[in-house]
Amino acid sequence: MKRHLLVLVILLSILVVPLTGDQSASVEAQDQVTIRWWHIQTNPDQAAFWEKVANDYMAMHPNVTIDITVLENEAFKQRIVTNMQAGDPPDLFQSWGGGPLWQFADAGLLRDISDELEGEWRDSFSAQSAVEMFGQDGEYYGVPWSWGAVVMWYNKELFEQAGLDPENPPATWEEFLEVVQALKDAGITPIALGEGDKWPGHFWWVYLAIRCGGEEAFLAAYTREGSFDDEAFVCAGERLVELIELEPFQEGFLGLGYGDEAAAFGDGLAAMELMGHWAPGAHAENSESGGAAIEGKVGIFAFPTWDGAHDGLLGGGDGFVIGKNAPDETVDFLRYITSAEVQREAAKIWVIPVIAEAEDAIEDELLRQVLQIRNEATYAQMYYDQFLPPAVGQAVLDAVEGLFAEQYSPEEAAQIIEDEASFELD
Repeated sequence: MKRHLLVLVILLSILVVPLTGDQSASVEAQDQVTIRWWHIQTNPDQAAFWEKVANDYMAMHPNVTIDITVLENEAFKQRIVTNMQAGDPPDLFQSWGGGPLWQFADAGLLRDISDELEGEWRDSFSAQSAVEMFGQDGEYYGVPWSWGAVVMWYNKELFEQAGLDPENPPATWEEFLEVVQALKDAGITPIALGEGDKWPGHFWWVYLAIRCGGEEAFLAAYTREGSFDDEAFVCAGERLVELIELEPFQEGFLGLGYGDEAAAFGDGLAAMELMGHWAPGAHAENSESGGAAIEGKVGIFAFPTWDGAHDGLLGGGDGFVIGKNAPDETVDFLRYITSAEVQREAAKIWVIPVIAEAEDAIEDELLRQVLQIRNEATYAQMYYDQFLPPAVGQAVLDAVEGLFAEQYSPEEAAQIIEDEASFELD
């Protein structure tokens, strides 16, 4: 009897062991996932940073493989459209938020992560207005990674030479125009501008549109509940004309590029410049002095407002969004790359953090002030030439250039933009 039992046990072991092994292998195979990640950091240091982030995550999660594709900016834009048209979005990919992202979402190509984002993860972002650029109507498809701001850079020494208080820059549009006139009276070029490249000048008009109509006016025009020839956009042109009539820019500004603008400010030849957080690097790179002429002399202030005006911010940056078929681990990986630890390390290389706990990694005092202005904004507006469809963005650039060249009236400029918008957006 005992021998029969022993034989039975052996037979069962022969049958059970292979079955258990097969089931274990099957479960293990099911747990293995691959995340397809596209980004545009082609700079060797930045690409190496992202590779390390992916490797660190995979080391902590052995069942995850992160397949990285690095693409140059324009190549990325072309390839992402091709993949989207084929219904095959990457699991995680670069995005600037806003209009193009919303179009992908409307086509059902993105994953809504609003449930996962809610709570501690959402609260960790200091730039809440930037988070809004990655969602619509209560749905969120990704999060910002780095977000900067366009601010006014000014030369305190030149302000002092013009009899202005360098520690009290203008806060209102009326005060700003008075400062421009005071600088002109002192023989100092008030503002550096490279309008030959068009996009630097469009910052002025967009900021004024923000002040005239805020988020409501833009979204109404974009969704076609309103239009780009509504009062807010005409108002922006009227305010810009007020400035242009003072002739505040350096000689030949209509034919000069952004490099010339940065050089003029960087060499101390102009008192102010409206530009993004990257300005200090451009000043050093383009000026004859390498930025030495303005070292220790630069301050910043927020774009002026006026009574009753909206206080939104013009800015932009990078983020990542999740494709519709992404495995759940993609959300966890995105949470990891927006952790304070990873953001703090990235800030040492190239980014303006969006996570509050990582802001202490920014050591430059001017960039700290940029962060403060960014974080206090109730609304962030991405650059029109990036947010809007290409044809509409180009119409903005061309119309605003016409204002600077005194070829168009505020009404005509607004109508040019609306004509293109009605064709592209309706």
